[in-house]
Amino acid sequence: MLGRLNHIAIAVPDLEAASNTYRSDLGADVSEPLPQPDHGVTVVFVTLPNTKIELITPLGDASPIRGFLDKNPSGGIHHMCYEVEDILAARDQLKARGLRVLGDGEPKIGAHGKPVLFLHPKDLFGTLVELEQA
Repeated sequence: MLGRLNHIAIAVPDLEAASNTYRSDLGADVSEPLPQPDHGVTVVFVTLPNTKIELITPLGDASPIRGFLDKNPSGGIHHMCYEVEDILAARDQLKARGLRVLGDGEPKIGAHGKPVLFLHPKDLFGTLVELEQA
């Protein structure tokens, strides 16, 4: 069911500083900030030869990652994103196996313009997992 690792998301308190670190200190290709109002975050993608790093910061006070940064003020790994061929089929298979899909269970359009879903971290060993339609 799982395809390739699409990205690892790192929540950061200062998106500009984190972007500069990856760009200047680590020599990475870093995108421009991309606000995602439907998800309550602003993202920057760091492109690597084999995957991406997604730097995320809250967009507004109601952001779902605000609580994460309150608990982890320096930031940290927030979630991992895997590609799936058919997001609805993957959702249905996982729900049938007892895994919980966050929200209303319907995919939303993510930062790559593709449907995404999130799976409950308590079902996956404390890791928030995002599934993205390949």
